[in-house]
Amino acid sequence: MDWRDQRAGCSLFIHELSISLLGIIHSVPRNKRSLSLEITDRDKNFRDVLMHLYEWHAMLERWYREGMAGDTPSMPAPGYKWRNLKELNYQIWMNYQEVSLSQAIRKLELSHERVMALIQNHTEEEIMTKKHYKWVKTSNLYSYFAANTVNHYIWAIQRCTEIAKKL
Repeated sequence: MDWRDQRAGCSLFIHELSISLLGIIHSVPRNKRSLSLEITDRDKNFRDVLMHLYEWHAMLERWYREGMAGDTPSMPAPGYKWRNLKELNYQIWMNYQEVSLSQAIRKLELSHERVMALIQNHTEEEIMTKKHYKWVKTSNLYSYFAANTVNHYIWAIQRCTEIAKKL
């Protein structure tokens, strides 16, 4: 199988995950979709989960844009280190408390399309070769794309399934 087929298969899988995620949300009666669980966890409702994904897409897009321009992206975000992910994720949660679920869905759909376009713009070699781009250091583009699509979508599906069961 050549890369075009692998990339198409990977893109299809990512697309199927996004459809599954939105399907979980749409399986809940409309009047319950914006409700929040009475829990101490950060992500209490569907909007929280979707905005988390959206913001991580936005960070990936910034890393990519800055890195491809020859700069060293501030990762994961300006003012944060990887060891501070709990604080960063809490700040993301705080930033989007006034966003509606319908706005969250639309924002995620648009950011998903942009990230998928980034993936489609590369060859297998560019995506899979470690150190191909200086900004990814000892890693490859695949690790960044997978972390911000497949891995995050699987987490989101699990979290939204939990939320849907408890509403």
